[in-house]
Amino acid sequence: MVGIGVGLAAGLAALGAAIGNGLIVANYLQSVARQPEMEGKLRTTMFIGAGLVEGLAIVAIVIAFMLVGKV
Repeated sequence: MVGIGVGLAAGLAALGAAIGNGLIVANYLQSVARQPEMEGKLRTTMFIGAGLVEGLAIVAIVIAFMLVGKV
């Protein structure tokens, strides 16, 4: 039963990160299409945001696997 919860938590964390990264990249492309001269600054901001989203997903997955031994 614990394995199902861990799998569900890890899967939802990965799904949330995928959706978040998709939104970040989509908005980046839309912004660059509107203002090409801002591409450098927007790219830096996009990579920072994508890194934060991925970091949050990794933390959620680690916490989910840490809970395996607690229950």
